[in-house]
Amino acid sequence: MILACHNIEKAFGEEVIVRDGSFHIEDHEKAALVGINGAGKSTILKMIVGELPADSGSVTLAKGRTLGYLAQHQDLTGGNTIYEEVKTAKARIISIESEIRQIERDLPTLQGEALTERLNTYHRLTEQFERENGYAYESEITGVLKGLGFGEEDFTKAVDTLSGGQKTRVSLGKLLLTRPDVLLLDEPTNHLDLNSISWLETYLLNYPGAVLIVSHDRYFLNRVVTKVIEIEQGRLTTYLGNYTAYAEKKKQVREARLKEYMNQQQEIRHQEAVIEKLRSFNREKSIKRAESREKLLDKMERIEKPAELKTDIHLTLEPSCVSGNDVLSVEHLSKAFPDQTLFTDVSFDIRRGEHVAVIGDNGTGKTTLLKILNDVLPADSGCFTLGANVHVGYYDQEHHVLHMDKTVFEEISDDYPDLTGTRIRNMLAAFLFTGDDVFKRIGDLSGGERGRVSLAKLMLSEANFLILDEPTNHLDIASKEILENALNNYTGTVLYVSHDRYFINQTATRILELVNRTFVNYIGNYDYYLEKREELTAAYAAPSPASAKDQRPAAETVSEAKLSWQEQKEAQARERKRQSDLKKTEELITSLEERDAQIDELMATEEVYTNSVKCQELAKEKADIASRLEELYEKWEELA
Repeated sequence: MILACHNIEKAFGEEVIVRDGSFHIEDHEKAALVGINGAGKSTILKMIVGELPADSGSVTLAKGRTLGYLAQHQDLTGGNTIYEEVKTAKARIISIESEIRQIERDLPTLQGEALTERLNTYHRLTEQFERENGYAYESEITGVLKGLGFGEEDFTKAVDTLSGGQKTRVSLGKLLLTRPDVLLLDEPTNHLDLNSISWLETYLLNYPGAVLIVSHDRYFLNRVVTKVIEIEQGRLTTYLGNYTAYAEKKKQVREARLKEYMNQQQEIRHQEAVIEKLRSFNREKSIKRAESREKLLDKMERIEKPAELKTDIHLTLEPSCVSGNDVLSVEHLSKAFPDQTLFTDVSFDIRRGEHVAVIGDNGTGKTTLLKILNDVLPADSGCFTLGANVHVGYYDQEHHVLHMDKTVFEEISDDYPDLTGTRIRNMLAAFLFTGDDVFKRIGDLSGGERGRVSLAKLMLSEANFLILDEPTNHLDIASKEILENALNNYTGTVLYVSHDRYFINQTATRILELVNRTFVNYIGNYDYYLEKREELTAAYAAPSPASAKDQRPAAETVSEAKLSWQEQKEAQARERKRQSDLKKTEELITSLEERDAQIDELMATEEVYTNSVKCQELAKEKADIASRLEELYEKWEELA
């Protein structure tokens, strides 16, 4: 056991966050902390790292172990570039390297005891440097930054100029590179695109330490964790398995608990009826029997009713009228900004009833496409046409449709005066606005809260073509499931941008991936996309100019997406070359590492360490090997 919380309690005034809560994390274990928004997940992480004191109970970290914590919001300052900021995570390795280089410069000037002492220090430091993978630290920094979605052109950007999401990614990179024994991550996937999330999954699966993650990304949790700790109504419950296993076990436990509760309530009503009847006889014996039953009833340990599930709220989302079969036609659309071309000459159609997800890396132009389709931005060339009787409902991340001076309740009731107060409250409750929350001013809400109000309004709009930009951002898992059910029962047409793979898998009937400035079409959900991605990207969005000239329409169906015999042969030849280059690189790395070890042995012999000229030659050769190895490690990572 590396980390344990024992009987912890925390409350803010009358609001109980956690009471008598206990759980533990084993060494190397990957666990998730889940619960609805506001349940206290972030508070528990802050108690573990000591940012907030527990009211009672204890948090224990195994002796000599280290904690690393990523909060949801970061405020990096100081004038460093992205690369310089992340490089600070390797300060100890850099310091060791600097000392090694200084010793190498000093060796030719030393003799006798001083030389022996410095060589001993040199051997100790070089062993430590190698043990901590010092020769590859620069390529490790580059790999982490690229994995988190930063291109090399971003490395020189000042952290002071970054957005909040970019700062969080920089902080995550720093934290991963420090390699603490326990990683505490609060919503680490919030600002990552699909490729970066996939990279982080692989990184965490191979991470040698323990990990505790707060996340609403169910696909991510399914892949990474083997234990789920739930906080619900102040209580902590541990379930073994990934998110799907947790959801199934929780459902079984809740059903069993509800059955026990209902049986007990039935027994209580029966006993109360018997007691009332005995008292009505108004005789000494019957009254004594009634009192005896009352005492037994008072001693009964009452079973608490399980919490109501938000998924019990069934939202109906229906268009006011049926559109024509052709909902949207996009022809030869292009868009570029002064420093970046987003997409060129793209064409696709959307038919009535389709649920189309648009995916792709951050900055490729997904949100820009939606803005063009809603006349928020103009296209550079090309056009789009809406079909007959199409009424668009648009959800944008900036929430331009909200009135800052209105309350949440007024925002809904003023736009939909025919709705009853109960219907409005049910809709708002589905999007986490309960009690007095509905009377908060829109202007006082956070960005995430405004997003939820916009989504609630859209669900009531009766539009037959919904265009949604990141609709699941800031929603907890229960609210996501409500939205999924509503969209799956919706008979209209949906086009949305999302990074939530579980949500895409549940709701998409088709995927358009924006890659290499064009769209690749997949007729299926996210699992189907993963299965066909490599094949279809090579066929329709190969990055080379030659293949771009021969680009076929991205809207062709998947059944037509077959690689020609020649293309297959070329792909096989490229793969054979990659395997050959990989093998040669590995052999060269092995050879250089062996020579590096030989140099260490030579420098430990009296014949060499008493010869300052020979020492200097070997030290130079060792430095050259280190430089060459760094290049080869980077090349190996690219090939692998």
